[in-house]
Amino acid sequence: MAEVKVLNLEGKEVGTISLNPEIFETEPNKDLLFRYIHKQLADRRAGTASTKLRGEVSGGGKKPWAQKHTGRARAGSIRSPLWRHGAVVFGPRPRDWSEGLNKKMKAGAIKSALSAKFKDGKLLVVDKFEMDAPKSKDFVGALRKIVPSSNAVIVLDTKNDKQINVKLSSRNLKDAKVIIADNPGKSTTNVDGLNVYDLIKFDWVVLTRRTVEKISEVYGNAVR
Repeated sequence: MAEVKVLNLEGKEVGTISLNPEIFETEPNKDLLFRYIHKQLADRRAGTASTKLRGEVSGGGKKPWAQKHTGRARAGSIRSPLWRHGAVVFGPRPRDWSEGLNKKMKAGAIKSALSAKFKDGKLLVVDKFEMDAPKSKDFVGALRKIVPSSNAVIVLDTKNDKQINVKLSSRNLKDAKVIIADNPGKSTTNVDGLNVYDLIKFDWVVLTRRTVEKISEVYGNAVR
């Protein structure tokens, strides 16, 4: 069981914490990582593009002219796909692009992402990360004392006022993201907000001591 340093917001060591090897020291599964990220990106697709079929276009209830003896081509409705303002043939329809992924695969992908970051030395643990007021400048200053660059995802543990201030301070920064993994349920198999895409996208992963404990509690008992 590996032990890592626990830092404060000044970047100084204030203790150590043990990491569960079943979560932070597994062999990364690239296939699970790909499947999870593919699911996340697919779930983001709106799928709201829509066109009207012949039965959905208003008007056209009356035959525009007689079938024969007019010298015109036969026509049954002014809302035919051949007519202006008519229906659309084979046009886009509302679609659900989301994909499924079972609990075992989700847990395996999260473990693989955390293990990959720990193996690369890009996973850090802080005692706590709190701010009295939301201010981006103070957030960036604190983050730079912990990690070499501000390109990081910070996973906090609970939704209290001081941690919400941290999240608010990061909203206008493109190189940093704050996730508040507040999940009061005891029987869940995931930690709210924790996802593979963000763990892989950002260079550094910063966890609080309580976040590590929560991850160990949830994914240490997850379905294998």
